[in-house]
Amino acid sequence: MTDIKCDLLVIGAGSGGLSVAAGASQMGANVVLLEGHKMGGDCLNYGCVPSKALLASAKAAYAQNNTAALGVADQVPQVSYAAAMDHVQGVITSIEPMDSQDRFERFGVRVIREFGHFISPTQIQAGEQKITARRVVIATGSSPLVPPIPGLADVPYETNETLFDQRTKPDHLLIIGGGPIGMEMAQAHVRLGCKVTVIEAARALGKDDPELAKIVLDSLRDEGVEIAEGALVSKVRGTAGAIEVETKDGSIFKGSHLLMAVGRKANTDRLNLEAAGIATHRTGIQVDDELRTSNKRVYAIGDVAGGMQFTHVAGYQAGVIIRSVLFGLTSRVKTDHIPWTTYTDPELAQVGMTERHARDVYGAKLEVIRFDYRHNDRALAERKTKGFIKVMVAKGRPVGASIVGHQAGELISTWSLALANGLKMSQIAAMVAPYPTIGEINKRVAGAYFSPRLFDSQVVKRAVRFVQRWIP
Repeated sequence: MTDIKCDLLVIGAGSGGLSVAAGASQMGANVVLLEGHKMGGDCLNYGCVPSKALLASAKAAYAQNNTAALGVADQVPQVSYAAAMDHVQGVITSIEPMDSQDRFERFGVRVIREFGHFISPTQIQAGEQKITARRVVIATGSSPLVPPIPGLADVPYETNETLFDQRTKPDHLLIIGGGPIGMEMAQAHVRLGCKVTVIEAARALGKDDPELAKIVLDSLRDEGVEIAEGALVSKVRGTAGAIEVETKDGSIFKGSHLLMAVGRKANTDRLNLEAAGIATHRTGIQVDDELRTSNKRVYAIGDVAGGMQFTHVAGYQAGVIIRSVLFGLTSRVKTDHIPWTTYTDPELAQVGMTERHARDVYGAKLEVIRFDYRHNDRALAERKTKGFIKVMVAKGRPVGASIVGHQAGELISTWSLALANGLKMSQIAAMVAPYPTIGEINKRVAGAYFSPRLFDSQVVKRAVRFVQRWIP
Protein backbone atom coordinates (compact mmCIF):
# COMPACT_ATOMS: atom_id res chain seq x y z
CA MET A 1 0.00 0.00 0.00
CA THR A 2 1.35 3.41 -1.04
CA ASP A 3 0.56 6.42 1.14
CA ILE A 4 -0.13 9.69 -0.68
CA LYS A 5 -0.79 13.09 0.85
CA CYS A 6 -2.24 15.99 -1.09
CA ASP A 7 -4.02 19.31 -0.72
CA LEU A 8 -6.94 18.28 -2.91
CA LEU A 9 -8.31 14.96 -4.06
CA VAL A 10 -10.81 14.98 -6.92
CA ILE A 11 -12.86 11.84 -7.46
CA GLY A 12 -14.14 11.65 -11.03
CA ALA A 13 -12.70 12.96 -14.29
CA GLY A 14 -15.84 14.29 -15.90
CA SER A 15 -16.51 17.93 -16.70
CA GLY A 16 -16.66 19.19 -13.12
CA GLY A 17 -13.80 17.12 -11.77
CA LEU A 18 -11.47 18.04 -14.62
CA SER A 19 -12.24 21.74 -14.21
CA VAL A 20 -11.46 21.63 -10.48
CA ALA A 21 -8.30 19.58 -10.93
CA ALA A 22 -6.88 21.76 -13.70
CA GLY A 23 -7.69 25.04 -11.99
CA ALA A 24 -6.42 24.01 -8.56
CA SER A 25 -3.21 22.50 -9.86
CA GLN A 26 -2.36 25.49 -12.05
CA MET A 27 -2.89 27.77 -9.06
CA GLY A 28 -0.35 25.86 -6.98
CA ALA A 29 -2.28 23.14 -5.14
CA ASN A 30 -1.04 19.56 -4.87
CA VAL A 31 -3.85 17.70 -6.66
CA VAL A 32 -4.66 14.02 -7.10
CA LEU A 33 -7.35 12.98 -9.56
CA LEU A 34 -9.04 9.55 -9.48
CA GLU A 35 -10.81 8.04 -12.47
CA GLY A 36 -11.61 4.35 -12.67
CA HIS A 37 -13.28 4.49 -16.08
CA LYS A 38 -12.96 6.90 -19.02
CA MET A 39 -11.41 10.35 -18.86
CA GLY A 40 -13.98 12.95 -19.85
CA GLY A 41 -16.81 11.19 -18.09
CA ASP A 42 -20.35 10.78 -19.37
CA CYS A 43 -20.53 14.01 -21.35
CA LEU A 44 -17.64 13.21 -23.67
CA ASN A 45 -18.17 9.49 -24.02
CA TYR A 46 -21.90 8.84 -23.71
CA GLY A 47 -23.81 12.10 -23.38
CA CYS A 48 -23.56 15.64 -24.73
CA VAL A 49 -20.87 15.09 -27.34
CA PRO A 50 -22.09 11.87 -29.02
CA SER A 51 -25.75 12.87 -28.90
CA LYS A 52 -25.10 16.21 -30.58
CA ALA A 53 -22.88 14.56 -33.16
CA LEU A 54 -25.65 12.10 -34.03
CA LEU A 55 -28.16 14.96 -34.19
CA ALA A 56 -25.83 16.69 -36.67
CA SER A 57 -25.91 13.63 -38.94
CA ALA A 58 -29.68 13.49 -38.63
CA LYS A 59 -30.02 17.19 -39.42
CA ALA A 60 -27.97 16.73 -42.58
CA ALA A 61 -30.19 13.85 -43.68
CA TYR A 62 -33.34 15.85 -42.99
CA ALA A 63 -32.03 18.89 -44.86
CA GLN A 64 -31.47 16.91 -48.06
CA ASN A 65 -35.17 16.08 -48.26
CA ASN A 66 -36.51 19.45 -47.10
CA THR A 67 -34.98 22.12 -49.32
CA ALA A 68 -37.67 22.71 -51.96
CA ALA A 69 -38.83 25.91 -50.23
CA LEU A 70 -35.35 27.33 -50.82
CA GLY A 71 -35.38 26.52 -54.53
CA VAL A 72 -33.29 23.36 -54.24
CA ALA A 73 -34.92 20.08 -55.20
CA ASP A 74 -35.53 17.62 -52.37
CA GLN A 75 -33.40 14.49 -52.48
CA VAL A 76 -34.04 11.28 -50.57
CA PRO A 77 -30.93 10.93 -48.38
CA GLN A 78 -28.82 7.80 -48.57
CA VAL A 79 -28.21 7.19 -44.88
CA SER A 80 -25.55 4.87 -43.50
CA TYR A 81 -26.34 4.41 -39.83
CA ALA A 82 -22.94 2.81 -39.28
CA ALA A 83 -21.18 5.78 -40.91
CA ALA A 84 -23.21 8.20 -38.79
CA MET A 85 -22.07 6.37 -35.67
CA ASP A 86 -18.50 6.44 -37.01
CA HIS A 87 -18.89 10.21 -37.26
CA VAL A 88 -19.99 10.23 -33.62
CA GLN A 89 -16.90 8.29 -32.59
CA GLY A 90 -14.72 10.56 -34.67
CA VAL A 91 -16.00 13.61 -32.81
CA ILE A 92 -15.32 11.92 -29.47
CA THR A 93 -11.83 11.02 -30.61
CA SER A 94 -11.09 14.59 -31.71
CA ILE A 95 -12.08 15.97 -28.29
CA GLU A 96 -10.43 13.23 -26.18
CA PRO A 97 -6.98 14.88 -26.06
CA MET A 98 -8.49 17.86 -24.21
CA ASP A 99 -9.62 15.52 -21.43
CA SER A 100 -6.71 13.10 -21.54
CA GLN A 101 -4.58 11.89 -18.67
CA ASP A 102 -1.47 13.18 -20.40
CA ARG A 103 -2.83 16.73 -20.64
CA PHE A 104 -3.81 16.89 -16.99
CA GLU A 105 -0.49 15.46 -15.89
CA ARG A 106 1.13 18.33 -17.79
CA PHE A 107 -0.93 20.65 -15.60
CA GLY A 108 0.74 19.02 -12.61
CA VAL A 109 -2.17 16.78 -11.59
CA ARG A 110 -1.34 13.29 -10.34
CA VAL A 111 -3.83 11.08 -12.19
CA ILE A 112 -4.62 7.63 -10.76
CA ARG A 113 -6.76 5.38 -12.94
CA GLU A 114 -8.63 3.64 -10.15
CA PHE A 115 -12.01 3.93 -8.46
CA GLY A 116 -11.79 5.31 -4.96
CA HIS A 117 -13.72 4.77 -1.74
CA PHE A 118 -13.57 6.36 1.70
CA ILE A 119 -11.96 4.46 4.53
CA SER A 120 -12.20 7.38 6.98
CA PRO A 121 -13.42 11.00 6.95
CA THR A 122 -10.10 12.14 5.46
CA GLN A 123 -8.74 9.05 3.69
CA ILE A 124 -9.61 7.35 0.41
CA GLN A 125 -8.32 4.08 -0.92
CA ALA A 126 -7.83 3.68 -4.67
CA GLY A 127 -6.33 0.38 -5.68
CA GLU A 128 -3.01 0.08 -3.83
CA GLN A 129 -2.95 3.79 -2.91
CA LYS A 130 -4.17 5.24 0.37
CA ILE A 131 -4.71 8.97 -0.07
CA THR A 132 -4.96 11.51 2.73
CA ALA A 133 -6.33 14.82 1.50
CA ARG A 134 -6.98 18.17 3.18
CA ARG A 135 -10.01 18.64 0.92
CA VAL A 136 -11.95 16.21 -1.29
CA VAL A 137 -14.24 16.97 -4.22
CA ILE A 138 -16.64 14.23 -5.30
CA ALA A 139 -17.48 14.60 -8.98
CA THR A 140 -18.51 11.08 -9.92
CA GLY A 141 -21.50 12.10 -12.04
CA SER A 142 -24.52 9.96 -12.79
CA SER A 143 -25.56 6.89 -14.75
CA PRO A 144 -28.71 5.88 -16.64
CA LEU A 145 -31.58 5.05 -14.32
CA VAL A 146 -33.08 1.68 -15.23
CA PRO A 147 -36.27 1.09 -13.23
CA PRO A 148 -37.30 -2.44 -12.17
CA ILE A 149 -39.89 -2.94 -14.90
CA PRO A 150 -41.17 -6.54 -14.97
CA GLY A 151 -39.48 -8.46 -17.76
CA LEU A 152 -36.86 -5.84 -18.53
CA ALA A 153 -33.99 -7.93 -17.17
CA ASP A 154 -34.74 -10.59 -19.81
CA VAL A 155 -34.98 -8.21 -22.78
CA PRO A 156 -32.06 -6.58 -24.63
CA TYR A 157 -32.12 -2.79 -24.25
CA GLU A 158 -29.90 0.20 -24.79
CA THR A 159 -29.05 3.21 -22.63
CA ASN A 160 -27.04 6.27 -23.59
CA GLU A 161 -23.96 4.29 -22.48
CA THR A 162 -24.48 1.60 -25.14
CA LEU A 163 -26.48 3.28 -27.90
CA PHE A 164 -23.54 4.92 -29.64
CA ASP A 165 -21.75 1.59 -30.01
CA GLN A 166 -24.50 0.37 -32.36
CA ARG A 167 -23.78 0.05 -36.05
CA THR A 168 -27.02 -1.56 -37.27
CA LYS A 169 -29.93 0.81 -37.82
CA PRO A 170 -32.98 -0.06 -35.73
CA ASP A 171 -36.07 -0.81 -37.81
CA HIS A 172 -38.34 0.47 -35.05
CA LEU A 173 -36.88 2.07 -31.95
CA LEU A 174 -39.00 2.09 -28.81
CA ILE A 175 -37.95 4.76 -26.31
CA ILE A 176 -39.19 4.63 -22.73
CA GLY A 177 -38.93 8.20 -21.43
CA GLY A 178 -39.99 11.47 -23.02
CA GLY A 179 -37.46 13.83 -21.47
CA PRO A 180 -34.70 15.67 -23.35
CA ILE A 181 -32.59 12.54 -24.01
CA GLY A 182 -35.58 10.57 -25.23
CA MET A 183 -36.86 13.30 -27.52
CA GLU A 184 -33.44 14.15 -28.96
CA MET A 185 -32.75 10.52 -29.79
CA ALA A 186 -36.26 10.10 -31.16
CA GLN A 187 -35.76 12.89 -33.68
CA ALA A 188 -32.24 11.76 -34.54
CA HIS A 189 -33.41 8.26 -35.34
CA VAL A 190 -36.55 9.15 -37.26
CA ARG A 191 -34.45 11.45 -39.46
CA LEU A 192 -31.97 8.63 -40.04
CA GLY A 193 -34.77 6.44 -41.35
CA CYS A 194 -36.04 4.53 -38.32
CA LYS A 195 -39.56 4.20 -37.05
CA VAL A 196 -39.70 5.62 -33.54
CA THR A 197 -42.18 5.39 -30.69
CA VAL A 198 -41.74 7.33 -27.43
CA ILE A 199 -43.56 6.02 -24.37
CA GLU A 200 -43.86 8.56 -21.55
CA ALA A 201 -45.60 7.92 -18.22
CA ALA A 202 -46.55 11.58 -17.70
CA ARG A 203 -46.10 14.52 -20.10
CA ALA A 204 -43.30 14.56 -22.65
CA LEU A 205 -40.78 17.36 -21.99
CA GLY A 206 -42.63 17.81 -18.73
CA LYS A 207 -40.07 20.10 -17.08
CA ASP A 208 -40.48 22.76 -19.75
CA ASP A 209 -43.18 25.33 -20.41
CA PRO A 210 -46.02 23.29 -21.97
CA GLU A 211 -46.80 25.99 -24.55
CA LEU A 212 -43.27 25.77 -25.93
CA ALA A 213 -42.94 22.02 -25.50
CA LYS A 214 -46.05 21.54 -27.66
CA ILE A 215 -44.31 23.15 -30.62
CA VAL A 216 -41.41 20.69 -30.32
CA LEU A 217 -43.68 17.69 -29.85
CA ASP A 218 -45.89 18.68 -32.77
CA SER A 219 -42.78 19.01 -34.94
CA LEU A 220 -41.59 15.54 -33.98
CA ARG A 221 -45.02 14.06 -34.64
CA ASP A 222 -45.06 15.76 -38.05
CA GLU A 223 -41.75 14.03 -38.81
CA GLY A 224 -43.25 10.65 -37.93
CA VAL A 225 -42.39 10.10 -34.26
CA GLU A 226 -45.21 8.41 -32.35
CA ILE A 227 -45.44 9.92 -28.87
CA ALA A 228 -47.61 8.19 -26.27
CA GLU A 229 -48.11 10.35 -23.17
CA GLY A 230 -49.69 9.24 -19.91
CA ALA A 231 -48.50 5.74 -20.77
CA LEU A 232 -47.05 4.04 -17.69
CA VAL A 233 -45.06 0.95 -18.65
CA SER A 234 -46.18 -2.18 -16.78
CA LYS A 235 -44.07 -4.87 -18.43
CA VAL A 236 -41.59 -5.59 -21.21
CA ARG A 237 -41.12 -8.82 -23.13
CA GLY A 238 -39.56 -10.23 -26.29
CA THR A 239 -36.20 -10.90 -27.83
CA ALA A 240 -33.71 -9.01 -29.97
CA GLY A 241 -35.55 -7.62 -32.99
CA ALA A 242 -39.00 -8.31 -31.54
CA ILE A 243 -39.71 -6.37 -28.37
CA GLU A 244 -43.06 -5.49 -26.84
CA VAL A 245 -43.77 -2.82 -24.25
CA GLU A 246 -47.10 -3.02 -22.45
CA THR A 247 -48.56 -0.09 -20.54
CA LYS A 248 -50.86 -0.02 -17.54
CA ASP A 249 -53.93 0.64 -19.69
CA GLY A 250 -53.25 -2.49 -21.75
CA SER A 251 -51.74 -0.79 -24.81
CA ILE A 252 -48.93 -2.71 -26.50
CA PHE A 253 -46.11 -1.10 -28.48
CA LYS A 254 -43.99 -3.31 -30.73
CA GLY A 255 -40.51 -2.55 -32.01
CA SER A 256 -37.12 -4.00 -32.88
CA HIS A 257 -34.98 -2.11 -30.34
CA LEU A 258 -35.53 -0.55 -26.94
CA LEU A 259 -33.85 2.54 -25.46
CA MET A 260 -34.25 3.34 -21.77
CA ALA A 261 -34.25 7.12 -21.22
CA VAL A 262 -36.17 7.62 -17.99
CA GLY A 263 -33.61 9.64 -16.07
CA ARG A 264 -30.33 9.49 -14.19
CA LYS A 265 -29.07 8.25 -10.84
CA ALA A 266 -26.13 9.63 -8.87
CA ASN A 267 -22.95 7.52 -8.87
CA THR A 268 -22.42 6.95 -5.15
CA ASP A 269 -22.42 3.15 -4.79
CA ARG A 270 -18.63 2.71 -4.90
CA LEU A 271 -17.76 5.56 -2.54
CA ASN A 272 -18.53 4.06 0.89
CA LEU A 273 -19.84 7.44 1.99
CA GLU A 274 -20.79 6.14 5.44
CA ALA A 275 -17.13 5.82 6.35
CA ALA A 276 -16.71 9.54 5.74
CA GLY A 277 -19.90 10.61 7.48
CA ILE A 278 -21.41 11.93 4.26
CA ALA A 279 -25.20 12.13 4.12
CA THR A 280 -27.25 11.43 1.00
CA HIS A 281 -30.83 11.99 -0.11
CA ARG A 282 -33.04 10.52 -2.81
CA THR A 283 -31.25 12.17 -5.72
CA GLY A 284 -27.62 12.17 -4.58
CA ILE A 285 -25.23 13.58 -2.01
CA GLN A 286 -26.63 16.19 0.34
CA VAL A 287 -24.83 19.53 0.00
CA ASP A 288 -25.34 23.06 1.31
CA ASP A 289 -25.26 26.27 -0.72
CA GLU A 290 -21.45 26.16 -0.67
CA LEU A 291 -21.56 22.59 -2.06
CA ARG A 292 -20.14 21.17 1.17
CA THR A 293 -21.32 17.77 2.30
CA SER A 294 -22.06 16.83 5.92
CA ASN A 295 -18.31 16.19 6.13
CA LYS A 296 -17.04 19.77 5.96
CA ARG A 297 -13.79 18.74 4.29
CA VAL A 298 -15.66 17.15 1.40
CA TYR A 299 -17.52 18.86 -1.44
CA ALA A 300 -19.76 17.36 -4.13
CA ILE A 301 -20.45 18.90 -7.54
CA GLY A 302 -22.28 18.03 -10.72
CA ASP A 303 -24.84 15.27 -11.12
CA VAL A 304 -23.74 13.42 -7.98
CA ALA A 305 -24.87 16.41 -5.89
CA GLY A 306 -28.43 15.74 -6.97
CA GLY A 307 -29.31 19.10 -8.49
CA MET A 308 -29.61 20.23 -12.10
CA GLN A 309 -27.93 17.54 -14.21
CA PHE A 310 -26.14 19.45 -16.94
CA THR A 311 -22.47 19.55 -17.90
CA HIS A 312 -22.37 23.34 -17.73
CA VAL A 313 -23.74 23.22 -14.18
CA ALA A 314 -20.83 21.01 -13.12
CA GLY A 315 -18.42 23.45 -14.75
CA TYR A 316 -20.06 26.40 -13.01
CA GLN A 317 -19.97 24.64 -9.65
CA ALA A 318 -16.30 23.82 -10.15
CA GLY A 319 -15.56 27.53 -10.40
CA VAL A 320 -17.56 28.22 -7.26
CA ILE A 321 -15.76 25.73 -5.03
CA ILE A 322 -12.28 26.73 -6.20
CA ARG A 323 -12.67 29.88 -4.09
CA SER A 324 -13.52 27.85 -1.01
CA VAL A 325 -11.07 25.00 -1.51
CA LEU A 326 -8.02 27.06 -2.40
CA PHE A 327 -8.55 30.37 -0.64
CA GLY A 328 -10.95 29.58 2.19
CA LEU A 329 -13.40 32.18 0.90
CA THR A 330 -17.16 31.85 1.16
CA SER A 331 -18.65 31.16 -2.22
CA ARG A 332 -22.25 30.11 -2.73
CA VAL A 333 -24.04 28.65 -5.71
CA LYS A 334 -27.21 30.03 -7.21
CA THR A 335 -29.37 28.48 -9.88
CA ASP A 336 -31.70 31.18 -11.16
CA HIS A 337 -29.30 32.04 -14.00
CA ILE A 338 -28.61 28.45 -15.10
CA PRO A 339 -30.00 27.80 -18.60
CA TRP A 340 -30.83 24.49 -20.23
CA THR A 341 -31.53 23.47 -23.80
CA THR A 342 -33.12 20.49 -25.50
CA TYR A 343 -31.38 20.15 -28.87
CA THR A 344 -34.31 19.03 -30.94
CA ASP A 345 -35.28 20.91 -34.09
CA PRO A 346 -36.68 23.38 -33.15
CA GLU A 347 -34.59 23.81 -30.02
CA LEU A 348 -36.17 24.41 -26.63
CA ALA A 349 -34.35 26.60 -24.08
CA GLN A 350 -35.13 27.94 -20.62
CA VAL A 351 -33.48 30.07 -17.95
CA GLY A 352 -34.93 31.33 -14.70
CA MET A 353 -38.64 31.10 -14.04
CA THR A 354 -41.18 29.68 -16.45
CA GLU A 355 -44.35 31.69 -16.92
CA ARG A 356 -46.31 29.48 -14.54
CA HIS A 357 -43.68 29.76 -11.81
CA ALA A 358 -43.32 33.51 -12.28
CA ARG A 359 -47.08 34.05 -12.05
CA ASP A 360 -47.14 32.12 -8.80
CA VAL A 361 -44.38 34.35 -7.39
CA TYR A 362 -45.26 37.79 -8.80
CA GLY A 363 -48.98 37.55 -9.56
CA ALA A 364 -50.43 40.63 -11.24
CA LYS A 365 -47.06 42.41 -11.10
CA LEU A 366 -45.66 40.07 -13.74
CA GLU A 367 -45.46 41.05 -17.41
CA VAL A 368 -44.94 38.39 -20.08
CA ILE A 369 -43.41 39.77 -23.27
CA ARG A 370 -43.41 37.77 -26.50
CA PHE A 371 -41.82 37.98 -29.91
CA ASP A 372 -42.36 35.53 -32.77
CA TYR A 373 -39.64 34.16 -35.04
CA ARG A 374 -41.88 34.97 -38.03
CA HIS A 375 -41.11 38.66 -37.47
CA ASN A 376 -37.34 38.11 -37.65
CA ASP A 377 -35.91 38.76 -41.11
CA ARG A 378 -33.09 36.21 -40.86
CA ALA A 379 -35.56 33.52 -39.77
CA LEU A 380 -37.72 34.42 -42.78
CA ALA A 381 -34.72 34.23 -45.12
CA GLU A 382 -33.80 30.77 -43.90
CA ARG A 383 -37.39 29.47 -43.55
CA LYS A 384 -36.88 29.00 -39.80
CA THR A 385 -39.96 30.86 -38.61
CA LYS A 386 -41.40 28.25 -36.26
CA GLY A 387 -41.16 29.39 -32.65
CA PHE A 388 -41.16 32.37 -30.31
CA ILE A 389 -39.54 33.83 -27.22
CA LYS A 390 -41.30 34.95 -24.10
CA VAL A 391 -39.62 36.83 -21.27
CA MET A 392 -41.05 37.11 -17.79
CA VAL A 393 -40.48 40.62 -16.39
CA ALA A 394 -41.04 41.96 -12.88
CA LYS A 395 -40.18 45.52 -11.83
CA GLY A 396 -38.38 46.15 -15.08
CA ARG A 397 -36.04 43.16 -14.79
CA PRO A 398 -36.25 39.76 -16.49
CA VAL A 399 -36.86 36.89 -14.08
CA GLY A 400 -37.04 34.15 -16.70
CA ALA A 401 -36.95 33.49 -20.42
CA SER A 402 -38.36 30.66 -22.51
CA ILE A 403 -37.43 30.16 -26.17
CA VAL A 404 -38.51 27.61 -28.74
CA GLY A 405 -37.09 27.87 -32.23
CA HIS A 406 -33.97 27.95 -34.37
CA GLN A 407 -30.80 28.47 -32.29
CA ALA A 408 -32.76 28.81 -29.05
CA GLY A 409 -29.77 27.40 -27.19
CA GLU A 410 -27.61 30.24 -28.50
CA LEU A 411 -30.18 32.92 -27.73
CA ILE A 412 -30.75 31.87 -24.13
CA SER A 413 -27.22 32.90 -23.10
CA THR A 414 -28.17 36.58 -23.25
CA TRP A 415 -30.88 36.01 -20.67
CA SER A 416 -28.57 33.97 -18.46
CA LEU A 417 -26.20 36.96 -18.51
CA ALA A 418 -29.09 39.26 -17.61
CA LEU A 419 -30.23 37.13 -14.68
CA ALA A 420 -26.70 36.55 -13.41
CA ASN A 421 -26.03 40.29 -13.26
CA GLY A 422 -29.45 41.67 -12.40
CA LEU A 423 -29.74 43.57 -15.69
CA LYS A 424 -32.78 45.64 -16.54
CA MET A 425 -34.82 45.32 -19.72
CA SER A 426 -33.53 48.76 -20.69
CA GLN A 427 -30.00 47.37 -20.77
CA ILE A 428 -31.05 44.55 -23.07
CA ALA A 429 -32.86 47.04 -25.29
CA ALA A 430 -29.68 49.16 -25.47
CA MET A 431 -27.83 46.27 -27.10
CA VAL A 432 -27.14 46.58 -30.82
CA ALA A 433 -27.43 43.31 -32.74
CA PRO A 434 -26.08 43.00 -36.28
CA TYR A 435 -28.72 42.80 -39.00
CA PRO A 436 -29.96 40.35 -40.08
CA THR A 437 -29.34 37.80 -37.34
CA ILE A 438 -31.42 35.42 -35.28
CA GLY A 439 -29.87 37.20 -32.30
CA GLU A 440 -32.02 40.26 -33.04
CA ILE A 441 -34.89 38.35 -31.44
CA ASN A 442 -33.47 39.12 -28.00
CA LYS A 443 -33.33 42.83 -28.73
CA ARG A 444 -36.74 42.87 -30.36
CA VAL A 445 -38.46 41.24 -27.40
CA ALA A 446 -36.88 43.86 -25.16
CA GLY A 447 -38.20 46.49 -27.56
CA ALA A 448 -41.64 44.90 -27.32
CA TYR A 449 -41.51 45.51 -23.59
CA PHE A 450 -41.01 49.25 -24.10
CA SER A 451 -43.22 49.77 -27.16
CA PRO A 452 -46.52 50.28 -25.30
CA ARG A 453 -44.77 52.51 -22.79
CA LEU A 454 -43.58 54.77 -25.61
CA PHE A 455 -46.18 54.54 -28.35
CA ASP A 456 -49.35 54.11 -26.30
CA SER A 457 -48.51 56.64 -23.60
CA GLN A 458 -50.47 59.90 -23.63
CA VAL A 459 -47.80 61.42 -21.39
CA VAL A 460 -45.12 60.74 -23.99
CA LYS A 461 -47.30 62.09 -26.78
CA ARG A 462 -48.07 65.29 -24.89
CA ALA A 463 -44.37 65.76 -24.14
CA VAL A 464 -43.47 65.34 -27.81
CA ARG A 465 -46.16 67.83 -28.89
CA PHE A 466 -44.92 70.32 -26.31
CA VAL A 467 -41.32 70.01 -27.47
CA GLN A 468 -42.28 70.33 -31.11
CA ARG A 469 -44.36 73.45 -30.38
CA TRP A 470 -41.93 75.34 -28.18
CA ILE A 471 -38.41 74.21 -28.94
CA PRO A 472 -36.94 75.84 -32.08
